[in-house]
Amino acid sequence: MKRLQNKISESRLTLPITSVLATGVWVLAGLFQEQWWVQFGCFALSTFLMVELNNNNALLRIHSRMVSCSFLMLTCAACFLFSSLREWMAELFVIAAYVVLFRTYQDKYSPGLTFYGFLLLGLASMSYVHIIILVPILWGLMLTNLQSLSWRTFFASLIGIFTPYWILFCWEVYQNDYTLLMTHITALGDFQIPFQFSALAPHLSITFVYIAILTTLGIIHFLKISYQDKFRIRQLYGFFIRMNLFLFLLFCLQPQHGTILLRLIIINTAPLIAHYIALTQERITNIISCVIIISVILLTAYNLWM
Repeated sequence: MKRLQNKISESRLTLPITSVLATGVWVLAGLFQEQWWVQFGCFALSTFLMVELNNNNALLRIHSRMVSCSFLMLTCAACFLFSSLREWMAELFVIAAYVVLFRTYQDKYSPGLTFYGFLLLGLASMSYVHIIILVPILWGLMLTNLQSLSWRTFFASLIGIFTPYWILFCWEVYQNDYTLLMTHITALGDFQIPFQFSALAPHLSITFVYIAILTTLGIIHFLKISYQDKFRIRQLYGFFIRMNLFLFLLFCLQPQHGTILLRLIIINTAPLIAHYIALTQERITNIISCVIIISVILLTAYNLWM
């Protein structure tokens, strides 16, 4: 029997309606007053790439747009993130890197795609240098989940990640001014005492806890019924799970980078919670799904008010 959550998940109107509501949240948050047009453009492109990520990899066994809808809902719930252009650029490039790198699944002879994927990560790190920290964990996930790591793809990833910096370095050599590159790289050493959550704004802490609860729910659900998915899908969701666990650890160790880490956590949480809402149909899961939708709306209202 199809319940309300299943009807919402499978409806072709869900994504258009969610997009309209998300646009309304942007307007209420200050789209016109603050002139956040470039940020809004990055948001729209990020949503489009989440659609492509779902379509290219068939993340859900049914026809559903819940991955992109979940991304829209969770991003709007954290509407205090709207204003930062450099973080939007970093988030956009990270999602684009996911789209490209997922195409290298079980292909150890794909240095071209690997180069482009890490080039996008390099561009993301040009916006927010601490994205570089993700590179080692991505190598590990390429080995264990994407199964695409080889000497060819490893060196292609190194070339890709450093290409934007080589271009910037050449420009600074031409200008005879190395200030920008040195300032950008030295910011990578900006570490503080771990677990200093007292400095976080209350609305950021509340949103983080909420996303953590959804992530936990999505992980438990997927591990419980993952046998129903194909091996490739299990590997991709394992990628999301392991990446999110790493990001949560970073959030705890260096909470001063909480806003960019929350963005990245949302990227990985969206498929997990979409899988839960779209592919369960019990009475209790229907109630929980309705609670999730209502609570996201309430959290969005709270953050708009704050």
